[in-house]
Amino acid sequence: MRQPRSTASAPAAARAGAARIVLVRPRGFCAGVDRAIAIVERALEKFGAPVYVKHAIVHNRHVVERLQALGAVFVEELPDVPAGARVIFSAHGVAPSVHEQARLAGLNVLDATCPLVTKVHVEARRYAKEDRTVFLVGHADHVEVIGTRGEAPRHIQVIGTVEEAERVQAADPGRVAYLTQTTLSLDDTRAIVEVLKRRFPALTGPAKDDICYATQNRQNAVQALAREADVILVVGSSNSSNSNRLVEVAKARGVPAYLVESHRELRPEWLAGRSCIGITAGASAPEDIVQALVSHIARTYGACVEERDVIPENVSFPLPSGLTE
Repeated sequence: MRQPRSTASAPAAARAGAARIVLVRPRGFCAGVDRAIAIVERALEKFGAPVYVKHAIVHNRHVVERLQALGAVFVEELPDVPAGARVIFSAHGVAPSVHEQARLAGLNVLDATCPLVTKVHVEARRYAKEDRTVFLVGHADHVEVIGTRGEAPRHIQVIGTVEEAERVQAADPGRVAYLTQTTLSLDDTRAIVEVLKRRFPALTGPAKDDICYATQNRQNAVQALAREADVILVVGSSNSSNSNRLVEVAKARGVPAYLVESHRELRPEWLAGRSCIGITAGASAPEDIVQALVSHIARTYGACVEERDVIPENVSFPLPSGLTE
């Protein structure tokens, strides 16, 4: 594990000309988050307030509060949506039973599910039709996993750890498949899948990894950042899976890392004696919050700022047809 270089104060280090901020790209909003937020904004423009949203559209408090100010109403259960109202399903996706519940309630649905989550839902249905036991690697209480499991609850078993992968059983070991939550740690997922492949030689999986491109890119960028940073700050909310995974990736490489929702959560002792402060952001974190953190550190500690491009990223997803006029 990498050890702290010094116990000198961060301001003293900055005055000595040693402190610098390395701001890595890609960071922040991914294509699925951009699309989900745009769906809420466009719906409010086209239909007026209120527009109801089931669950936080993305896991970030700043995003949710801004959309609330525009007229979005966030609910956890569909009975809280008035009959005939317009409701948006969040980027994390929902189970088919929720779609049916909305239909029976006469709700007007706009689906903001990330297309990469939809891909996992399609795979779950396909494996279920093949009568396979499906090992879904992910966090059982995460809203994305709840939605995916709802596609085939009799076929899907959620696996969250290597230990669970060592214990899991299948009705027919020759008919097994695996899927993964899109926002997991690449390292942890790889370890779990390796155990499943060893225990179930007939295991099949998706042709392309379920972990989304943005999650992979941001984790790879943090790995690169960890080679030079003394500490890494990840901008994101505590309930954001992909943001928490970025912290874990940094720590696994021996670099102290902290998750912050804004510069107001920054603690001076985190930067004490650090000459290189790495900064990134989870896929649901707004860029203005990132820039406010960078400005605060630069102003308070006299640190210079360097932008670092690690992986090019230019993915985009279209809006639903009813919102494109």
